[in-house]
Amino acid sequence: MSGTTGWIAIAGLGPGDAALITPEVSAALEAATDIVGYAPYVARIPEREGLTLHASDNRVELERAAHALTMAAAGQRVVVVSSGDPGVFAMAAAVFEALEQGPRDWRDLDIRVLPGITAMLAASARAGAPLGHDFCAINLSDNLKPWPLIERRLRLAAEADFAMAFYNPRSKARPHGFERVLEILREACGPDRPILFARAVSTPQEQLNVVPLGKARADMADMRTMVIVGSSLTRLVERPRGAILYTPRSAG
Repeated sequence: MSGTTGWIAIAGLGPGDAALITPEVSAALEAATDIVGYAPYVARIPEREGLTLHASDNRVELERAAHALTMAAAGQRVVVVSSGDPGVFAMAAAVFEALEQGPRDWRDLDIRVLPGITAMLAASARAGAPLGHDFCAINLSDNLKPWPLIERRLRLAAEADFAMAFYNPRSKARPHGFERVLEILREACGPDRPILFARAVSTPQEQLNVVPLGKARADMADMRTMVIVGSSLTRLVERPRGAILYTPRSAG
């Protein structure tokens, strides 16, 4: 990524620890003239001469994407930042949606998606390997999809015996939805299935808590929490250095 021609890199900053940002993303950040993203993620980028930071609110993804595309078309070197991986419930899809809806000349831009370590994978690694066999990821926010669709996907995933990773489980605006999720899981999976609450993984505020579904409470999760529910095969191995949660590689 060099020269004066404008480009966009849609980059994942990982779950929080700077050590988990990939060298590819770091190089793009160094080459950028402009950083675009949700304010808390932009705040993770150090200020320097020649770099402009464009922070915005959480619910203006398409406007943010269009702004980035406009600047790249004008010759700027733009990095659109997301936490985790930009292709997982993040900005890559928003940029391409804005691209499809925007001027035809945007389609000639150099646009690259630079992967990052997702909260889902970071949480799984901290706990052991709960995603060691087939799994699915579900965003529990109903901002962009109806709640009945969330419940349907949840029931089908439980019926298929996937391990399940949940993004955006509970917010101040949605305090009761996760209570319903736990009810559905207990009905479908029983009270003994292990559930991991991994909060602020890779930051100084990191907290991991594994409990059986029967003892899980909605207030164990917030928007900084990744929730992973095991399949029927997921095991908890107790040991002096801390328990390991893992799902075996085979299923019969």
